[in-house]
Amino acid sequence: MKKEERKDILLRARKFFKEKIAENHIKNTKKLSSLDIFNVNPFLVKYLANFAFGEATSENIARALIYPRILGTSINTSFGSLLQIFCNEILTGYASVIPGLDIEFIDSIDGRKKYCQVKAGPNTINKDDVKTILDHFKDIKNIARTNRQTDINPSIDCIVGVFYGEQTKLSTFYKRISQDYSVIVGQEFWHHLTGDENFYFDLANAFAEVAVEMDSRKLIEDTVQKLAFEIEQRNRIM
Repeated sequence: MKKEERKDILLRARKFFKEKIAENHIKNTKKLSSLDIFNVNPFLVKYLANFAFGEATSENIARALIYPRILGTSINTSFGSLLQIFCNEILTGYASVIPGLDIEFIDSIDGRKKYCQVKAGPNTINKDDVKTILDHFKDIKNIARTNRQTDINPSIDCIVGVFYGEQTKLSTFYKRISQDYSVIVGQEFWHHLTGDENFYFDLANAFAEVAVEMDSRKLIEDTVQKLAFEIEQRNRIM
């Protein structure tokens, strides 16, 4: 992949993250100003406020409820669910013509063509996904045999590319796939795709820059204050 192509991917990835993930993150954060959004555990919520912030004030209770949502489950769910769209829009030049696969590319390390199923992270597939992936790779083998494409060796050239993470963190489901096919993770995956061993970190930094631009500290604090006020008004968990 040429330097200009890598730069273009970074620019479009940054725009994608801002429009598809960050803006949705903001909308979801604003919704957290209502107590009705939460399934409050009255046996734990004051404990968590005391544990994290030293005192179970309404504001600290609000923070104990809000922070896990905005820093954990919400953004991770959005990221994983939009990965397929990311591949379609940002990696358009590598879109696979084979049903069920995400991208095809010439490996920048070994020069061989790769048929790649892209997944989000080291723990983002389940047992059913394993069968689906293996079936897709089997289909490629059958296509190659039918078309007499003897240069395709599915045990080497069919791979799973994991968007982020480390090899040692892969779940047992990935390890099942790796018995027959390569599973390339995080920095290594992006190195094979782009030829730049630092691209993985450049991509992460491009996403991080979106948050710096937006500076949502005021939004978060406003949301905390609104929820704290409702907690006091309802007197439900104080």
